[in-house]
Amino acid sequence: MTSEKLQTINDLTQFSPALLARISSGEITPAQVDDYREFLDEVQNKFMTHHIITHNEYCRWFERGSMSLDHVRHFVVQFSVFSNLFLIAQLKKMINSQTLEAMRASKEILANEIGAIFRKPGNGARSSSARTLSEDDMELSGDPELVNTEGTVDGGIFRFKAAHFEWLLRLGKTLDLEFDQMGKRRHGTESTLFFCDELSRIYGGEDPSEAEGASFAVENWAAAGFWKQLVSGLQAVKAKELNNMPLAFFTWHDRVEDQHASHTQDELEEVFFTDWFDRGKFISGGLEMLEGVAAFWIGLNQDRQGESAA
Repeated sequence: MTSEKLQTINDLTQFSPALLARISSGEITPAQVDDYREFLDEVQNKFMTHHIITHNEYCRWFERGSMSLDHVRHFVVQFSVFSNLFLIAQLKKMINSQTLEAMRASKEILANEIGAIFRKPGNGARSSSARTLSEDDMELSGDPELVNTEGTVDGGIFRFKAAHFEWLLRLGKTLDLEFDQMGKRRHGTESTLFFCDELSRIYGGEDPSEAEGASFAVENWAAAGFWKQLVSGLQAVKAKELNNMPLAFFTWHDRVEDQHASHTQDELEEVFFTDWFDRGKFISGGLEMLEGVAAFWIGLNQDRQGESAA
């Protein structure tokens, strides 16, 4: 991925209106602003240039759509393990939140993951097919092609079939994968489980600065384009071999990730100026988390290379 693309996605130079207001009021001093800018430069240099963001060999290969259906099954199973075990990390992140507002933000993500649909008045950011539905119809639907990618779960509607894992199950069914073949820890490879355990340990950990670093790293990794690469590869497979394969789990996440990264940067602006924030721990937590992310993709790449050699 080019540096220009990364800068567009992860523009750390733009301050939010809330932060600009705090600066204008004198609540945050010019010296603190300079310190924050220096910190953002460090984050840019150490996080956004990490090899798993700039050169994910597996996703580059996957994007071409040349994989076998057996490998697509393997990929979907490993992704289902990550998706399901992420719930543990998100629950721990919620429990270990430093403020009620942060707890609610984490709870939004967790509730949405398990089937609480984002509620947003008006048309919002919907697919063209969703705009033909009434607001009530859309909120009652669990189809990721239709549900909102933003809003709040507060006052929203819970649907079993809106759980993200169930979206993956429907995809898996077209690949002849059953419920008992997906999502459990026993289905994960060593590298997948290492990634999931690192999410639980760092992203969901008790040290707030390390957890913030992990959260920032994860969200900016997710917004850096790998979802689009996965969608491209799966679309190619669908066109060639499996025209009934639903891809909305992946297309929905592609739509939602840019705003997640933006929200995470807003959160960073808030925590940087708190008494408890530790800059060094933030950086170390983020870098460790990115190594966990890398282990997942490198493991998948080794798996596909092993399949080719067999």
